[in-house]
Amino acid sequence: MTPDEVIARLRAAGCVFAEDEAALLLAAGGDLEALVGRRVAGEPLEQVLGWAEFAGRRIAVAPTVFVPRRRTELLVRLARERAPRATLIVELCCGSAAVAAVLAAERPEAQVHAADVDPAAVACARRNLDPARVHEGDLYAALPDALRGRVELLAVNAPYVPTDEIALMPAEAREHEARVALDGGADGLDLHRRVAAGAPEWLAPGGWLLLETSRHQAPRSAALATAAGLVAEIVRAEDLDGTAVAARRPD
Repeated sequence: MTPDEVIARLRAAGCVFAEDEAALLLAAGGDLEALVGRRVAGEPLEQVLGWAEFAGRRIAVAPTVFVPRRRTELLVRLARERAPRATLIVELCCGSAAVAAVLAAERPEAQVHAADVDPAAVACARRNLDPARVHEGDLYAALPDALRGRVELLAVNAPYVPTDEIALMPAEAREHEARVALDGGADGLDLHRRVAAGAPEWLAPGGWLLLETSRHQAPRSAALATAAGLVAEIVRAEDLDGTAVAARRPD
């Protein structure tokens, strides 16, 4: 296939940035026809390429695994600002472990762990982070008990889309990312309740919980952290279109 043919096929499929995507697919190597076919069929570009750009790094991704969004870079930004010296870091609901991978690269002295309930996500995360520190299981139950009460930074992008709103998501997400990575329950906060409730037991005194949320859910997410005994605030980054709760366990 010629570059013009790739662009034409992508345009016909409704790809807004057809020229940019064509350049990436042409540079990817492998079976170009197959790659273009997957993209035209609606698979996210990142899953087709096998990587996503996140906070200045290439993060390995795989089919069905949640693709890291730019808004989640807010968790990295907050980690740098709120816990610049944290050396025991955990990312829960990690997907590809994008946040953990960036922080591990920036802090080679740190012990960085990640966990997810989805086996496909765990396998993918082990390509981005020390495999021995990527754990499979349900939230805190996945973590080694030795981390209890010692975590200085807990970064979490738990699913927060209300169940009934998943049908309204772009097809790339709802058809190509695992349901477990999207579905936050009836009001979108099922996982936020559990994360907030368990955080004080796992955080060190003075440790931070950084929890991605949405603009309209943020007050309720913050209230959950406050109810658990943390000191919480809502942080909004317009440049990233990102919202998070930054909650600290008192000393």
